[in-house]
Amino acid sequence: MRLGVLDIGSNTVHLLIADVRPGGRPLATTSRRTVLRLMRYLGPDGAISEEGVSALELAVDEARRTAADENVDELLATATSAVREAANGPDVIARIEAALGQPLQVLGGETEARYTFLAVRRWFGWSAGQILLFDIGGGSLEIAAGADELPEAAASVPLGAGRMTISHLPDDPPGEAAVDLLRAHARATLAPVAGSFRALERPDHVVGSSKAIRSLAKLVGYPVPGWSGIERMLLPRASLGSWIPRLARIPASARAELPGITADRTFQIVAAAVVLHEAMKAMDADELEVSPWALREGVLLRYIESLSWSAAGA
Repeated sequence: MRLGVLDIGSNTVHLLIADVRPGGRPLATTSRRTVLRLMRYLGPDGAISEEGVSALELAVDEARRTAADENVDELLATATSAVREAANGPDVIARIEAALGQPLQVLGGETEARYTFLAVRRWFGWSAGQILLFDIGGGSLEIAAGADELPEAAASVPLGAGRMTISHLPDDPPGEAAVDLLRAHARATLAPVAGSFRALERPDHVVGSSKAIRSLAKLVGYPVPGWSGIERMLLPRASLGSWIPRLARIPASARAELPGITADRTFQIVAAAVVLHEAMKAMDADELEVSPWALREGVLLRYIESLSWSAAGA
């Protein structure tokens, strides 16, 4: 069976197509992204502008046509913080559904964290023990922790890289004073949730799963041999902290020349680095490992699980 997951996020519209079977791992065949950065289309009232909604409709229609061309049996369409929190969210959702020709599942922040945690757990396996997860999107930061497939704790806080760039780092380059203000804001926002995570068993693995974190790991981290010959990327908090002042002095146009920083992340990477550094500090994490699986894989895995149970009961 061929499934597609359409992830309508704050930064991109990302289509992942995979061949699946009950009890098996998903085998990805196609991955297509359209960079939108929806946060830049938010007006003072919190509504997505007409220009932004039109761009979203075009991206969604293109993804739908790609899924049809590749004979996808079922398309699982989800939307996250930018759509769910927009002042005109119901209208935006209706227009997305019209472009898709099917319903859209709008994920709450904690649900998003739980799907992503499932993907990370399956990637690392049961032997990984207690996992603490960070996932930075354009609009929010998701945190989850636990030793099972369902996390013991899950939270979503409004510290996404796009949101923080617009609200706290609008200048290019942002400069040290603006970065310090963002640090303080991130610290205050994380404080109410950090205690509940620190109260859990100390993690055996601290994991990051977003594109922003993968980019930062390529910039400041290092690879180490993993199980079955799969290379792991590690991102030390100290190295990340030392890079932040340098990133804040480099114009966005020049950041794409840095290792791992793709053109679609140049504007948001400073905010992502500051938020991740403060989140790691708040949870007393010195280092994290990068997971190649994230939200889209979690949605696929949960659907495959439902197929498996159906097949078993047939």
